[in-house]
Amino acid sequence: MYFLSKELYFPPVEEASYEGILAVGGDLSVERLLLAYRNGIFPWFDAEEPILWWSPSERMVVYPHDYKVSKSMRNILNRNIFEITINKDFSSVISNCQKMERKGQDGTWITDDIIKSYTELHQLGKAISFEVWQNNELVGGLYGIDLGHVFCGESMFSKVPNASKVAFVKLVEYLKLRNYKLLDCQIHNDHLEKLGAFEISRSAFIRILKSE
Repeated sequence: MYFLSKELYFPPVEEASYEGILAVGGDLSVERLLLAYRNGIFPWFDAEEPILWWSPSERMVVYPHDYKVSKSMRNILNRNIFEITINKDFSSVISNCQKMERKGQDGTWITDDIIKSYTELHQLGKAISFEVWQNNELVGGLYGIDLGHVFCGESMFSKVPNASKVAFVKLVEYLKLRNYKLLDCQIHNDHLEKLGAFEISRSAFIRILKSE
């Protein structure tokens, strides 16, 4: 495992541990975060831990052009019970993602420093949010890093049934229309799998990432 210094550097992703941890330490500067994402690396750590940088051997992804919306989701979308916006309220989306209680998780990895850094990325046009509204209330959303040909999803939240699912589908539609090659969902979980994401090898992911 590599311990980062002030130098803007990451070791080759192939040096990640079996669990997927590549490096420890460093900082959450905009420059380091962009370097990380452009090389298939992302931060993920608890507030009490040092910064951990990950590049797992299997990557959870969606190919936007191959994505099929389920019949049940189409029925929900056709009911027009939600309004979807883009970049209307990034700060509220990331704040809700931080506060949302998640089954099987004690606390959140979205620290105040994470919020500060990703808000800076948003101001630079490198992080975007999707908001889901119902009766003028923010009820769901997601945010992530926009690399221009790959979108790296970071977190989503939902206050009412299906709100985050709608945000996810609308994100995929957005990426498809703009000819993005990949939606990166990072690490497997059952919710993402039910939404249609699947795993590919790190090497396959890196090839697409570097094909800009």
